[in-house]
Amino acid sequence: MKSSAAKKLTPPSVFDPTCPARHALELIANKWALLILTALEVGPMRNGDLMRKIGGVSQKMLTQTLKELERNGLVIRKDMNTVPPHVEYSLSPLGESLGNALIALDRWAEDHCMELDAAREHADVKRARAARRIR
Repeated sequence: MKSSAAKKLTPPSVFDPTCPARHALELIANKWALLILTALEVGPMRNGDLMRKIGGVSQKMLTQTLKELERNGLVIRKDMNTVPPHVEYSLSPLGESLGNALIALDRWAEDHCMELDAAREHADVKRARAARRIR
């Protein structure tokens, strides 16, 4: 039987269902989290700035995702204690350390989205033809 000390020396593996790194993957795999983190790469932003920058995000999803990113130490929320309220969000050092990987992922998606669309379209046409032959 392994001691708890030996168990702690085992390096994390995202393929292990009990690995805490899976929580990190789940968090950053969320499209809104990914977009918020890359939007904040340019510097602190207010809620309204983020809403304008990230097309399609609802206020509810933006708020929920910002809270989750803050809870996980990736985003810092700074309340300026003014009336009307002025709150800014920025990347924490941990969030900044994730930045390059996310920006590379964004660029890859932008560079290859047309290929992905074409592949989906080809697969859908192929599936439709096969379905017609079966009938």
